Amino acid sequence: MRAIATVCLSGDLRSKLEAVARAGYDGVEIFENDLLSFDGSPSDVRALCESLGLRIVAFQPFRDFEAMPEPQRRRNLERAERKFDLMEELGTDFLLVCSNVSPQCIDDLQRVIDDLRELAELAGKRGLRVGFEALAWGRHISDYRVAWEAVRRADHPALGVVLDSFHILSRGFELDTLASIPADKIAFVQIADAPLLDMDVLQWSRHFRCFPGQGRLPLEAFMQALARTGYDGPLSLEIFNDAFRAAPSDATARDGLRSLIWLEQCAEGAPWSQPAPAQPDYRGIHFIEFTLDEGSAAPLGEFLSALGFQHIGRHRSKNVELWRQGDIHLVLNFETDSFAHTFRLLHGTSVCAVGFRVSDLDTAMARARIYQAPLFRGPVGEGEMQIPALRGIEGSLIYLVNDAQARDVQWRTDFTLFDDASDQGTGLLNVDHMSYVLPPTQQLGWLLFYRSVFGFAAGSEHEIADPRGMMISQTVTSPEGSIRLPLNVSSASDTQSGRFLSAHQGGVQQIAFATGEIFATVDAMRARGLPMLRIPANYYDDLAARFELDDSLLEAMRTRNILYDRNDDGEFFHAYTETFMDRFFFEVVERRGDYSQFGAVNAPIRLAAQAAQR
Repeated sequence: MRAIATVCLSGDLRSKLEAVARAGYDGVEIFENDLLSFDGSPSDVRALCESLGLRIVAFQPFRDFEAMPEPQRRRNLERAERKFDLMEELGTDFLLVCSNVSPQCIDDLQRVIDDLRELAELAGKRGLRVGFEALAWGRHISDYRVAWEAVRRADHPALGVVLDSFHILSRGFELDTLASIPADKIAFVQIADAPLLDMDVLQWSRHFRCFPGQGRLPLEAFMQALARTGYDGPLSLEIFNDAFRAAPSDATARDGLRSLIWLEQCAEGAPWSQPAPAQPDYRGIHFIEFTLDEGSAAPLGEFLSALGFQHIGRHRSKNVELWRQGDIHLVLNFETDSFAHTFRLLHGTSVCAVGFRVSDLDTAMARARIYQAPLFRGPVGEGEMQIPALRGIEGSLIYLVNDAQARDVQWRTDFTLFDDASDQGTGLLNVDHMSYVLPPTQQLGWLLFYRSVFGFAAGSEHEIADPRGMMISQTVTSPEGSIRLPLNVSSASDTQSGRFLSAHQGGVQQIAFATGEIFATVDAMRARGLPMLRIPANYYDDLAARFELDDSLLEAMRTRNILYDRNDDGEFFHAYTETFMDRFFFEVVERRGDYSQFGAVNAPIRLAAQAAQR
């Protein structure tokens, strides 16, 4: 059973439950604060859940219960009876009890055992169950192994242990004990991931938890240990995250369900495990589609011509142009009754779609369906190809193109190609990478989308200094490395990313093209009148101090505004165009050896130069 706690989502309780149901969960944990702020009775919540097809799998949390002195102990038992009344009205049979954090709590394990046994006896008489969870910051019980020992010794059929991946993995506890717990004594399992942060565990938990696959905790090992127990109860997400509290509940709920589907593949043989979906081989970015109006057509056409692209065809039934250079295809969409037009109304002249080449289209689409990626199907003219597409997180489209058809069949089927397409261009070969700007609240969703739906890997985060604030960049990359997508966020409104997000609602801001000879390519572009971004001379003085470079090479880079980086794997040369209409810009890169990074050390220089241009 896939479940989620209401605390994961933004909004009021009704909107949370509706989002949970729309996403397709089986069950929900009702968090006490959500119920207290609900304008209705517990029975109203029960009726709402029943109408939505949701089972209330838990009510939580019941705090500061065990090992308290009198009269608090007696009051806690009275408080528990009132919670049991509420649970019966809600229609749930399970109460989650967190280990005590009160300074009045007594450090006496036998008292804990006795209190839990008495609480379980009260619950059992009413056909209810309780589960005991060790909080990572519990006053005397912060270790799941101690919580399990208390449950084991209390030995009551209405009592079990609650296992929470964050509370266990954040403290680095071993998992062999977990794997040995009998399945019938595991009352409930809660799941959360998190980035690896060196900070107070309570603050870490309250602000930085995330869905499985979005963080760095060893969840695979946790799930494999859980599988060995034979546990077949609910897997429930419990996430405290500031970004989730600010994000739309529907998007967060969908991300959570996608993360559970991914998680179910981590423990082969478990009752809830699912076979991992097959993954196609990717063969790079096949095309990039721009949406634009007639007013921006001539300026963009001039820009692309200066980059070395040639207009080689027109769509057979739509107002769409095809431009090409090397293995790069650019589609310019002027349609006014189309998805591209709708996207343009929100984002202006922009990249509205991208095409990925895949080795096996059926495999790619099967994986997308398993992870519930939203599909898109646009109008197709007679005799034209139906190319499957997925909606990205921000609404743009990702087309999946069979590699066998991508080279020639697609274009000759859908476009009228011109016979005089003979310009050799400026030496650009293929799309090296594309950079997106996205709201900070969407970063984790994007990472999970690409990790699950496409099987991409997420790189480490990099902090980049902009003259007006800080930016965070993290790249998702296809397994073989042919598709690289840096994802950039900034909380500062006047950074380059912040301005782009405010003005154009995010999306693709940078497109990098690969060349085999960057000096000749830049010379050819400059000869065609392409405006290149000017790099300050001080940069090259510093470059000479950092690297042993030939003076003639330094001068060649300086006169062409080419930047440079090097590591143990190889070298990286790159140059930038000026920004087109204050929207997006292009980069030209040459990789030598096995250099696989993006010249992040040069990003502050590039950003300062762009700020000066602006």
